[in-house]
Amino acid sequence: MRFTVHTPLLAIAWLMVAGGAPCRAQVSGRVTGSGEPISNATVTLWAASAGAPSKLGQGKTGSDGRFSIKPSGGRPEGSVLYLIAKGGVPRGQKTENPAIALLAVLGTEAPTSVTVNEFTTIASVWTGAQFLNGEALSGAALGLRIAAGNVPNFVDRRTGAYGDAIQAPLNGPQTTTMANFATLADLLAGCVSRVAGDACPMLFAASVGPDGSVPTNTLEVAEAVARYPWYKPERLFGLVRDFYPIAPGKNLRPVPFMPYLLFAPSAWVLPLKFDGGGYRAGGKAMFDSKGNLWVGDNWTVGWQGQDALWQGNATVFAPNGTPISPSPTGFTGGGMEGGTFGLAIDSKDNAWFSNYGSKAIAVFDKHGKPLTPPEGITFGGRLGLMQGIIVTPSGDVWALGIEKSQLVFFPKGDYKNGRIVCEGELEEPCKSFKAPFHLGIDQQDRIWVSNSGVDHVTRFPASDPGKAENFKSGYNSSGLGIDSRGNVWVTNRFGSSLEGLAHLVDMGVRLKAEGVTAASDYLTQTLSKQKGGPEGGSVTLLRPDGSEYPGSPFSSGGLPGPWAVVVDGNDNVWISNFAMPASPIVELCGARTENCPPGMKTGDQISPPNGYNGGGLQMLTDIAVDPAGNVWAMNNWQDIGSCVGVPAEEASTLCGGQGVVIFYGLAKPVKSPQIGPARAP
Repeated sequence: MRFTVHTPLLAIAWLMVAGGAPCRAQVSGRVTGSGEPISNATVTLWAASAGAPSKLGQGKTGSDGRFSIKPSGGRPEGSVLYLIAKGGVPRGQKTENPAIALLAVLGTEAPTSVTVNEFTTIASVWTGAQFLNGEALSGAALGLRIAAGNVPNFVDRRTGAYGDAIQAPLNGPQTTTMANFATLADLLAGCVSRVAGDACPMLFAASVGPDGSVPTNTLEVAEAVARYPWYKPERLFGLVRDFYPIAPGKNLRPVPFMPYLLFAPSAWVLPLKFDGGGYRAGGKAMFDSKGNLWVGDNWTVGWQGQDALWQGNATVFAPNGTPISPSPTGFTGGGMEGGTFGLAIDSKDNAWFSNYGSKAIAVFDKHGKPLTPPEGITFGGRLGLMQGIIVTPSGDVWALGIEKSQLVFFPKGDYKNGRIVCEGELEEPCKSFKAPFHLGIDQQDRIWVSNSGVDHVTRFPASDPGKAENFKSGYNSSGLGIDSRGNVWVTNRFGSSLEGLAHLVDMGVRLKAEGVTAASDYLTQTLSKQKGGPEGGSVTLLRPDGSEYPGSPFSSGGLPGPWAVVVDGNDNVWISNFAMPASPIVELCGARTENCPPGMKTGDQISPPNGYNGGGLQMLTDIAVDPAGNVWAMNNWQDIGSCVGVPAEEASTLCGGQGVVIFYGLAKPVKSPQIGPARAP
């Protein structure tokens, strides 16, 4: 397979998010509510940057809802433009409605014409939730651009109608996101158009968050719901019935936006699914300095994926979900063959991948060009199946071999000058390893390693790997994350009730040719048991000194098979699950409880009891938080029966997970690339 460099495609994809030249021309458009014009509304054009937003101009809507604003004054370089429409008289009303406040985030360049309505408000609030405080939008430049670049996934900013992604085949017909979105718009519209005399007070009361603050306009309602989507979602859903009763002899509610929900959601989240660029069964994922997501794939598109042979390549998505890598293969070469849970991005935006198929380490530059030789880095064929890999703040690269209990080291990230530190049971720290899976480095320059074959994690000084120590964790550990205080979070895929099992089937180790059927049955039975609590998985929290945090390990209905753990900019913790029949993502309250909802303590589950679901989630491996606070989940497997043994022909390509799922604005943003513990931008 010959590799071609796709630099222009990378540039084009990024421009889709970054936008173009500064806004100098007149900004024109219309303001509507329930699809009808709102007259006499005050429309203000703002520029958002790291500081307080800059006011660029203001206008009023006419009887047709149209407005025109000529920008004036200075504008911060690279700032993001947005419009706020307040007050006004909706068509059919006689008096002004002071509760109207609608938002449209435009990007770094304004469209020639724009609509401000309920759709643009919801799209702008959910994508920009981490940067909004009332009418003020502010934050780091990259995060603001990413948030603005995702608005068109939900809404066409020119027409105010649905955007492309939300109604695309992977989303509109297959998930509840479109109905969640439209229902939220119907609820805002009920207040805007005052469908009942007390519609706005009812909406405000149903939107009060756990902090007790009461919204006073529709924009504040949207922000309150986006900030706490898990908090009593049934209250808002109940207003659909109150605002839009079904008339006698009719079947449908007279809502302005379709489709509306028939059942209360577990949370008001708006996940979208994206595919392409060669993605199939993604493993580890990392963001580069531009916010592009790199993923190592177990297989390639169309492959009859089997756990006995991994041959996938590398996929890259732009911050708005657009695939950058070529379809159907992804980026190839350099020893890339069967990506795993091993991927790291260094300070030069080079991507380091560990592999199963090639038993090698592959390195790509920021354009997707392989830097390593065709066979990759194998140390003369000495490497076995590889897993975790990280870059440290000093620039060193460390990697783990799960099959041979290996530790690999590249000083200062020089891929031409690496060495195998140890292997097997002869010397530390490898002597303490048992199927080592992932690793991280803390603030004291110590490496922590999760082990999938024993109930402890291993720690050693980066300067002296032989001084290894072990600390008890759970069983079959995979993910490992370190917060800003040096606490170590570890995911344990199996609960304590399974400790007596002599054979743990590890997703990262090939099933042997013999006994495949038995292994498949065991795997299926184990996963079907994972429903949380003692029969599911858990999360262990260790203090920097290795002692276990009070209440640890943490388990819940949202942790049926916890796989990966990432820490966000608030030190709250996000967990993915690899389980059946559902694999949710979960947020846990971190060690800095001041960043948790009132009354919660470390380890408490913030997300709904069964986690965040929907959006086309399948069995997950990694989870990642981008610089805008969006949470990305990697679909890894979708049909266990197709992954082992001899599946039915029509199902033989259904093992590999399809696409990534983005949950917008849920987490405190994280600086990318993440090198060392997570930190806010």
